[in-house]
Amino acid sequence: MTTLGCRAGWLGSTVLLLGALLGLGHAMTKEERHKLRDQVLEMFDHAYQNYMDHAYPADELMPLTCRGRVRGLEPSRGDVDDALGKFSLTLIDTMDTLAVLNKPVEFEEAVRRVLRDVRLDNDIVVSVFETNIRVLGGLLGGHSMALMLRDGGRYMPWYQDELLSMAKELGLRLLPAFNTSSGLPYPRINLKHGLHNPESRTGTETDTCTACAGTMILEFAALSRFTGEPVFEAHARRALDFLWEKRQRNSNLVGTTINIHTGDWVRRDSGVGAGIDSYYEYLLKAYILLGDDSYLERFNTHYSSIMKYISQPPLLLDVHIHKPLLNARTWMDSLLAFFPGLQVLKGDIKPAIETHEMLYQVIKKHNFLPEAFTTDFRVHWGQHPLRPEFAESTYFLYKATGDPYYLETGKTILENLNKFARVPCGFAAMKDVRTGSHEDRMDSFFLAEMFKYLFLLFADKEDLLFDMDHYLFTTEAHLLPLSLSTCNHTGTRRNTTAQELLDLADLDDSNFDWSCPNTQGLFPNNPAFAHSIREPIKNAVDKSCPRPGPRRDSGPQPPLRARDFMANSPEQLELLRRMGVSLIHLKDGRVQLVQHATQADSAVDAEDGLRFMQEMIELSSQQQKEQLPPRAVQIISHPFFGRVVLTAGPAQFGLDLFKSNAGARGSVALTEPFNGCSKVTNPDVLAGRIALVQRGQCMFAEKARSIQLAGAIGGIVIDDNEGSSSDTAPLFQMAGDGKSTDDITIPLLFLFNKEGKIILDALKEYREVEVLLSDRARDRGADTESPASKPEESCSAVERGERAANLPLPGTQQEEEAVDTETGLQGDTGQDPESILSDWREDLEAFQQMEKDEL
Repeated sequence: MTTLGCRAGWLGSTVLLLGALLGLGHAMTKEERHKLRDQVLEMFDHAYQNYMDHAYPADELMPLTCRGRVRGLEPSRGDVDDALGKFSLTLIDTMDTLAVLNKPVEFEEAVRRVLRDVRLDNDIVVSVFETNIRVLGGLLGGHSMALMLRDGGRYMPWYQDELLSMAKELGLRLLPAFNTSSGLPYPRINLKHGLHNPESRTGTETDTCTACAGTMILEFAALSRFTGEPVFEAHARRALDFLWEKRQRNSNLVGTTINIHTGDWVRRDSGVGAGIDSYYEYLLKAYILLGDDSYLERFNTHYSSIMKYISQPPLLLDVHIHKPLLNARTWMDSLLAFFPGLQVLKGDIKPAIETHEMLYQVIKKHNFLPEAFTTDFRVHWGQHPLRPEFAESTYFLYKATGDPYYLETGKTILENLNKFARVPCGFAAMKDVRTGSHEDRMDSFFLAEMFKYLFLLFADKEDLLFDMDHYLFTTEAHLLPLSLSTCNHTGTRRNTTAQELLDLADLDDSNFDWSCPNTQGLFPNNPAFAHSIREPIKNAVDKSCPRPGPRRDSGPQPPLRARDFMANSPEQLELLRRMGVSLIHLKDGRVQLVQHATQADSAVDAEDGLRFMQEMIELSSQQQKEQLPPRAVQIISHPFFGRVVLTAGPAQFGLDLFKSNAGARGSVALTEPFNGCSKVTNPDVLAGRIALVQRGQCMFAEKARSIQLAGAIGGIVIDDNEGSSSDTAPLFQMAGDGKSTDDITIPLLFLFNKEGKIILDALKEYREVEVLLSDRARDRGADTESPASKPEESCSAVERGERAANLPLPGTQQEEEAVDTETGLQGDTGQDPESILSDWREDLEAFQQMEKDEL
C-alpha cells in the first residue's frame, strides 16, 4: 500500500481533521501510544537480531530451530521456496524498515553488509515476482533511504548509489523473463544462466498468475527513472497493457492464471485476493507514482466491476469472469485483507470500514486471520504465516479517519503476536490458528512490512526521520519517492479529464473520482459515522452466520451448488443429469460422482457440471480436514514458557484431547527401549511423565499400552524418518491394532521427525522439559493449566452437517498404522480424468502445500 501523500497533495491535513470527529469512546492517550510504539521497536529488535545472530547470511530465519533456512539444505516446500535465492533475502527486505523505525546507524550497517556480502549471480531458480517485490524493491527502497539520509547531511556521506548499481544488475538479470510473444514474464528465472541456457533448469513454464505478471511496474519504472534507462519501465508497461487487453470485456474482470504465450485464461475465477491482488494495487499506484492517466482509467474500470460483482459487503467473494453473478468459491483468502487499505487510497471509505471490521472479528475469534475462511467465518485453511495485510489496512484506515478504534485494533495485533507467535528465537508462523501450533518459518515480509505499519500507526511525526507523505509504498512496503513522477520517462501522458474517466469506467458514484483519494461526501455530518458502519458487523462472525446478500442485478437463477446438494432429492438428481453428472453408490457406502461433459444437455450445463464437481472436491476436502483436527504439543518449561507449539497428529484411541479441558501436562522422558515395542525397562523414570517413543517396529496401540503400563500419563511418538516435517507431509490419525483399545486411557500424539527433534534437543540441553498435550495451545500470558475456551460452533456448521448427512463422506481406508482418505470423484470429458481434475485442484493446492507464487 501507499502512504496517503499522492498527486492531490491535500489529503493528510483534511482527512485527519475530519477523522478527529469520528472517534467514539475513550481516545488513546499519547503515553499509551508511545508505550505501544516502543513495544513495536522491542519486537522488531527481537525478530531482527535473532535473524542476524542465528540466520544471516541465509535468506530466512527458522525461529523454532534457531538457524537459517538455506535453499537446498532444508526439505523443499515447493514453489514457496522460489523466493529464496541465496541473496540474504531478509536483510535486503528489511533495510528500509530500519530507516522508517528511526534506526539510521543500523540502516547504514545493513547497507554495508549488503554491499559486502550479497551476490546476485547465484546458480539458482527464483520467482520473478517475489524477487522483484522483495529484492529489487528492497534495493530501491534502501537506495531511496540512503539518498534521504545522505542529503540530510548527518549519515552516509560515503554513499555513491551502490545499491542502485546492484538494483540495475538484478533488473538486467530479470529482464530476459519478458522475452515472450505476449510480453508477460516467465514466472521463474535462473539468476546466473537466465532462461534458455541448458543449465538454467527453467524456461518451460506456460502459465503465470495475474499478480505475478502485473506487479512489476513500480519497481521497474523506478529503476528506469533512477538510472535513466527506459527499457525496464517499457517491459513492465507492455505486460500491463497485455493483461488489460485480455480482460473479459463484458465483466471487465481478469482471471487468476494466464498462459504467457497465448494469453488464454487458465483459471477464470476472479477476486481481489491471491493471484490477482497486487495487479489492481499497482494500477492505482502506477498512476500516483508515474502520472499516467491511463493507469487510473484502467483501475477505475476494474474497480467498478469489483464493487458490482465481487463486493458483497462485508464479504469479497471470487466470481467467474464469464459469469460474474456466479460465485467461484465459498471461502475467502487472507491476502484480500490489503483491499480496505487500497479502498482508502481510492477514497471509498465505507466499504473499506465494513470489510476491515469483518476481518477484525475473524481475528478476534481465531487470534489471527486464517489463510482461508468460509463465508460463515469458519477456518478453511488454518495457517497464518504472519501476513501483514490486515495491519496495513488498519494503518490506512486510521490515517484516513483518525478514529482511535484503529489504534486499539493495532494493539490487539501486537498482543496476539507476542502471546501466540513469539518464540525465543524470533516469531514463528502459525501452523494452525485453531491449535496455536507453530511452523518453523519467519518470512522476510514480516520484518519488511508488519513493523513498518505498526510503528507508523503509533508514532508521532517527530519520531520519523523524514516526511512519509513524500513516498509511496510498494506491495512489499518498500519506499519509492513521489518525485520520480517528474523524472525522465518514456511514453506520453494522456490528459484525460475526470469526467471522461468516469464515463469510460461507467461509474455512477461521484465518490469514485480520480483524485487520490477523494473523500468528498464520504463523511456526513455525523461523528458516529465509522462506528455506525462497524456496529452491525461486530456480531456477524459469532452470531448471525450471514449469507451473501442478493445480487444487485437480476438474472437467471444460479445452478445447483455442492453445499446444497442432497443425494436423495429427485429434483437435484435431475439437475445432475442435465449437467452430465451421474451418481454411483459404491459397496463400501461411499458415493462416486462421474461427469461426462458430452452427455450434458448443453455446453452451459456441461460448464455448470464441471463447476459442481470442483465444488464437491473442495467441500469434501474441507470436511475431511475437519475430521482430522491437529493437536498441539506446547513446551511450557524454561526458557520456552509456552512460546513453542508443535503441530501433532491425534490417535484414534486413548484420551481425546479435544474433549479434555486440562489436557495432559508433565515432564518428558525417553522410553527404554526407545521404540516402546517391548517391556519398558525404565518405568521409574516414565512414571507420572510424558513418554517419548520412536515410531516403527510395532503398532501405535502397542506402544501406548507399554508406556501406560509403565506409569506414563501421556505419550509422544516421534517419526523415525529423518527430516520428515509437518511442513511438507500431511498429518494423519494413528490407528489402532484391529483389537479393542478401550483399555488405553492416556493421550498419544504423533510428531514428525523435525518437530520431535526440537523436544529431543531441548531435553539434551535443559534436562527437564515440561510439555502440555492439548487440542490447542494455551494462552502464553496466562497459567497454562487453565482450560482454553473452545471455539463455539456456528449455526451454519450444524446446517452443513445436516446436508452432509445426505451425501456420505468418502470412507477411510486403513493402511498399516495410518488412516488415509480418497474423494471418489471422477471426471470425463474425453481426456484423462486426472488432467481434467488438475486444474480444479489448483486452488486447493495453493494453500494446502503453499506452492503458489504469491503464497
